[in-house]
Amino acid sequence: MSTAASSSAMDREGGLAGLGKKNPLAGLRWRRLEEPLGFIKLLEWLFAIFAFGSCGSYSGETSATVTCKIDAESDPEIKVVSVLFAYPFRLYRQRYEMPACEDLERRIMHLIGDFSAPAEFFVTMGVFAFLYSMFALVIYLRFNEQYTTIRRVPIVDLCVTGVFAFLWLVAASAWGKGLMDVKVATLPSTLISSMPLCQLEKGTCNPGSAPYFALANISVLFGFLNFLIWGANIWFVFKETEWHTKPASKEESAERGEAEDHQ
Repeated sequence: MSTAASSSAMDREGGLAGLGKKNPLAGLRWRRLEEPLGFIKLLEWLFAIFAFGSCGSYSGETSATVTCKIDAESDPEIKVVSVLFAYPFRLYRQRYEMPACEDLERRIMHLIGDFSAPAEFFVTMGVFAFLYSMFALVIYLRFNEQYTTIRRVPIVDLCVTGVFAFLWLVAASAWGKGLMDVKVATLPSTLISSMPLCQLEKGTCNPGSAPYFALANISVLFGFLNFLIWGANIWFVFKETEWHTKPASKEESAERGEAEDHQ
């Protein structure tokens, strides 16, 4: 019985040890997140999620009220015209129905404008920045020895970081301008001016509820924050390159890795 118990205990210990070896998170050195380079990479990963998530999940609604005056004796008919729109802001595909009034029949109309290009570019930038920052963070936490000893790795990271910083500035600026155009195109007053019924005396149109753009405004804010973070990260990545410091030898990198493991 004791032999069987000891063998089962060894099996359990071996199984736990095997699970520990197969765990991909076991080799990550989380203390590097306390360093500026690791902490900024984590911020890049988080802010990229906030940027493309807030833009890609936005939806809004604009509306107006239409009063049709049939004659002096009858009560006027009041109808509400509401239009839903969302990412990627191809407004010309958003349909709404202009109500009938006397000789004017019902008519299917559309919003005006296509602002999908800056919105999709912004979201695409956020997705690629999310993927690269996650990849770079894993490399920095798991393979830091190779990151410091292989000269090309920090240089490649520096070039990619600089490109992302520039593209974030372009994407945030383009989406900021595109969002301003979306706000103008979805104003209740713009909706009223596009309906022929509102231009005649037989119909009276009043603005309804205006869309809320809080989430879209947040996406633009995070776009410029990403530009600032990626721009600041250029300096910290540059410090890891051979252009700033001499490359560390394998012995020094190994000693530093052992010291971090003991901490």
